[in-house]
Amino acid sequence: MGRYCIRVATGASLFAGSHNRVRLWLVGAHGETKLELELRPVRGQVSRRERGPPPRPELGLAAGGQPRGERPVRRGIQELNDSWTALAGTSSLRVLAPQEEEFEHDVPDDLGPLQFVKLRKHHSLVDDAWFCDRITVQGPGAGEEAAFPCYSWVQGEGVLCLPEGTGGGSGGRTTQTVANHLHVSPARLAGDNALDVFQKHREKELKERHQIYCWATWKEGLPLTIAAGCEDDLPPNMRFQEEKRLDFEWTQKAGALEMFLKRVYTLLSSWNRLEDFDHIFWGQKSTLAEKVRQHWQEDEFFGYQFLNGANPMLLRRSTALPPRLVLPSGMEELRAQLERELQNGSLFEADFILLDGIPANVIQGEKQYLAAPLVMLKMDPHGKLLPMVIQLQPPSPSSPTPPLFLPSDPPLAWLLAKSWVRNSDFQLHQLQYHLLNTHLLAEVIAVATMRCLPGLHPVFKFLMPHIRYTMEINTRARTQLISDGGVFDKAVSTGGGGHVHLLRRAMAQLTYCSLCPPDDLAERGLLGTPGAHYAHDALRLWDITARYVERIVRLFYHGDDVVRGDPELQAWCREITEVGLCRAQDRGETPPQRWAPRTLCPGPFSALSAIDSKSCSFPTQVSLCPSSPRINSAISLPCVSSHALLSMGPSTRASFFPQLEWYAWVPNAPCTMRMPPPTTKEDVTMATVMGSLPDVQKACLQMAITWHLGRHQPDMVPLGHHKEKYFSEAKAKAALNQFQTDLANLEREITARNEQLDLPYEYLKPSLTENSITI
Repeated sequence: MGRYCIRVATGASLFAGSHNRVRLWLVGAHGETKLELELRPVRGQVSRRERGPPPRPELGLAAGGQPRGERPVRRGIQELNDSWTALAGTSSLRVLAPQEEEFEHDVPDDLGPLQFVKLRKHHSLVDDAWFCDRITVQGPGAGEEAAFPCYSWVQGEGVLCLPEGTGGGSGGRTTQTVANHLHVSPARLAGDNALDVFQKHREKELKERHQIYCWATWKEGLPLTIAAGCEDDLPPNMRFQEEKRLDFEWTQKAGALEMFLKRVYTLLSSWNRLEDFDHIFWGQKSTLAEKVRQHWQEDEFFGYQFLNGANPMLLRRSTALPPRLVLPSGMEELRAQLERELQNGSLFEADFILLDGIPANVIQGEKQYLAAPLVMLKMDPHGKLLPMVIQLQPPSPSSPTPPLFLPSDPPLAWLLAKSWVRNSDFQLHQLQYHLLNTHLLAEVIAVATMRCLPGLHPVFKFLMPHIRYTMEINTRARTQLISDGGVFDKAVSTGGGGHVHLLRRAMAQLTYCSLCPPDDLAERGLLGTPGAHYAHDALRLWDITARYVERIVRLFYHGDDVVRGDPELQAWCREITEVGLCRAQDRGETPPQRWAPRTLCPGPFSALSAIDSKSCSFPTQVSLCPSSPRINSAISLPCVSSHALLSMGPSTRASFFPQLEWYAWVPNAPCTMRMPPPTTKEDVTMATVMGSLPDVQKACLQMAITWHLGRHQPDMVPLGHHKEKYFSEAKAKAALNQFQTDLANLEREITARNEQLDLPYEYLKPSLTENSITI
């Protein structure tokens, strides 16, 4: 009994408030409040009745798990346009602050330690969704506040129960502040529920989530996805917030308009010289994109991109001359040069053999073409990575000795060979390293998290900020980019079904250790490579995040027996590997033959995992034991790897994405090739080069989609700086603060290094590294 101070926070996004009445009551161990408290969270204002915005469109499911399909009434188009107009006057969307209201209420009964806050929203004509951030309650006396995190849409007539979520990091043991009747409990493991009421709550929550978050098969042989035919079918808590939706859909239209204007501009222009690409090289571009246009033909620039470009994931140090590299008679000098570089440890290779035999697209009746190149490069004493030889196709019965292209060849022949390599790199980057290893894998982790981990689980609390928007951006990709008739079918040489074949091949080769930067970089022999800025920054960022994960894990898991005995955590791991990744534990038992396993570098990375016959396979259980798949690495993957480190390198986790910089000048990364790979050198002319590169229509589409998906995101959240407070424990907050401090130190290191570089490398700057996959 006594006076309770209650604070209710409404989300910061547009239309997060509601005109509907929301009733709130407190539930304690001894009972619950007799008098329900009525809220009106209009624009975040509780218990006020001033005029707010119209009802929020689309977003709807109650956080407690009401059935899908109940949609609120949409706003009028003019009102949405007015909202967009008000926001579009600046370079980025206006950031709204969360609204919080505080009020007091006298409770005559003794509630005992608080356990839940219950919410129920009522509506008459319009079901107007409300986004609740969190509720905090201060009981009688001066004890700690009880926190009830929500961060969900509240809709429908059902009752939403928010369990109490504060605590002192006591490893799951429950403490009580009797003086003010507050029940102080940290995030709980399944075995920590001293009170049966919390165990029943988590079981009920997971049962409801299993009905809402269902698996679906997009294509056989590929990771499972969320069951949603389009973004409207997604659970509302996985949808874009209104600012994100408006920006995404507006920039789609702006990109289409720019593409149309470029097409009109080039109607009367020639298209037979490389300089003619300047006709469409205007509008949205960056300083680096201009440098790419100026230097893309240079060998040094070509080699640099394998280390620090849009796709630094393919290059590896050679341990032997590749068997597919057939050197005909008369090339003894080249063989000697390759052997010399190999002995010096300065020979590198990029093998695109995954593309061999992939069916090429047919666009509007015109056949497109693919190659499977091999590039051999050397690192000179000045740290420059320079190409030595290019083989465009592997040996075959019809061509046992494929032609080799050299820097000494006629300039146009050598340029065309490099263009074929860049086209192949575009395909693998977008499909294997971008779509599969980041987007699709992150979606598997996100769905498994929602199905297997209740809201009270510490791993759920840790991961939630890192799966923001992932399901919707992937769903949009499946309906707009890689769908039948989508962007890939219209402009990319692997479209028309080839992209699915390529993804299946990449899936068959996907291993667990290839997703962990320390293992991957060591296996590729890139540790300590001069000028490998991606490798250096990726290791530093992974190490910082792994230490953050370690701090969080140690708060709740005090021994390996606790980890192995956590049924929800182990079920989550199995759900990812056996279900979402289609029994991925059967792949990677031994390293592929092309691999040359190395001992990891000493220092903080060596404890994360090791490349051996066991660690290459995906785990079906996690442990604290160094010889087993570790919980630290398993949790680090969706946090750090979700875009920047998992496999994209710098590609799409950073807010200023390199696709806009490296792909805007189309000849540097052509999306398709319209003539077969050359088999002779003397016959290559400028007409051959221009006839091979994308025509104006495909080039405009490449630039439009590159800008749409590669621009700065106005609601970007930097790594480690999410606003959601799922953890309320003091030690968990301290761990996050230390993580932010470590990230700030890395930011300063990268900035200082970049001041000494002619071409600064910024993609893994923490301030430009996004907290989740949102684009």
